[in-house]
Amino acid sequence: MIFERLKSKVVSHLSYLIGAGTDAFVVDPQRDVQPYIGLAKKYGVNIKYIFETHRNEDYIIGSCELADMTGAEIYHGSWPDFKYGNKLIDGKKFKVGSLEVTAIHTPGHTPGCMSFSVVDTLTGDKPVLVCTGDTLFIGDTGRTDFGGTDARREWATNLYESIHNKLLSLGDHVIICPAHGSGSVCGAKIANREISTLGAERLMNPQLAMSREEFISYKTLEHHEYAPYFRMMEKYNLEGATPYGVGGLPKALTPMQFEEMVNQGAIVVDTRPPPAFAAGYIKGSYSIAEARLGFAGWVLPFDKPIILVLGNQNNLEWIITSLASIGYDNVVGYLKGTIVSWYLASKPVDKMGLMLAPDLREVYEDPDWHVLDVRSVDEYGSGHVPGSTNVYVGTLPGNLNKVPRDKKLAVICKSGTRSGFGCSILLRNGYTMVYNVLGGITSWKVAGYMTES
Repeated sequence: MIFERLKSKVVSHLSYLIGAGTDAFVVDPQRDVQPYIGLAKKYGVNIKYIFETHRNEDYIIGSCELADMTGAEIYHGSWPDFKYGNKLIDGKKFKVGSLEVTAIHTPGHTPGCMSFSVVDTLTGDKPVLVCTGDTLFIGDTGRTDFGGTDARREWATNLYESIHNKLLSLGDHVIICPAHGSGSVCGAKIANREISTLGAERLMNPQLAMSREEFISYKTLEHHEYAPYFRMMEKYNLEGATPYGVGGLPKALTPMQFEEMVNQGAIVVDTRPPPAFAAGYIKGSYSIAEARLGFAGWVLPFDKPIILVLGNQNNLEWIITSLASIGYDNVVGYLKGTIVSWYLASKPVDKMGLMLAPDLREVYEDPDWHVLDVRSVDEYGSGHVPGSTNVYVGTLPGNLNKVPRDKKLAVICKSGTRSGFGCSILLRNGYTMVYNVLGGITSWKVAGYMTES
């Protein structure tokens, strides 16, 4: 049996190539399909089927392009009304070499969610793994808010029944293969671990220990954010996205060319770490560090050119591919030679304030200061700097009325990356007294300073 897990770090997306003999199938392929082609060549298999667990909201799925390249058949659930592929019915079976794959209708995250159990007939007649999509994660379960407020209880009820009546009954020994890992917006508390079984989840996943009514109530009230770019992903994944091929080739720009594009309205994304950004950045830039490229979906347009400032030019291809995975095919150029070339050309830079936890401790009660916590609602509730206010970083552009302009702003998150992004949003919107708290709430707690919940 062949088993390969592929991870797209930009949205913590997990996909799988599974096979036996000369045949294989892929579950929830990422937009860049070259890795699956490479694996098929490596193992000497034909990709026979492409299975989608649901209509994805947070990344572009590569099913259509992979099917065009391999001749594989695409299968997905009956909701929504997909413009490509084949609709599945509950219980439909597929033969892939010595493997038997069964499609299981597991609604809840969406009405059309499907899971796929896999039996290795050479070793027995019981499933060895199940691809659970966004129905069941490690330590968490899928969000149920995409149908709107009126549908949340119904969707939460369906999710409970899918997990308890259809998945857990497969057996405690069965390995689970979810569609996302820790850091995904598709779950609130996904564990930072990518290996588990149904039995382990039964024992350790707190949501599986809840009664039916407790679970439904919990999921109905659970808080999630809806990123603006989701609407575009939903459209692409309903109709089929444009082919990605081997990716785009943005232009290397001299400082003069870069500056000209800025003056013509191009959006600048600086992917360096927050301290490097703060030391000197091009006015108007967004600070979106490589580790948090998914935040691009909260602020970047699809209809304007995007140009990059890189921390390491060797990472260009990965950055381009990551942004393309969430629909940004409009990255047209990058500053050649990193920010150093900008300095050498004597081009202007702005600087941003930095502070550490001890610095914040000295001023957080000062009426001239305001502490802005840009973590999620749940993170903020688990402990924050006394007197701070909470606006999730992705929603900051639409909530500037909650952020005072007449005070010095100490912006804090868990470690300093999201707060760096938040600072750049504020600076783009005319705020001037902005300071990123490096080390974030983590260093505040390590120092033993007071928090409130």
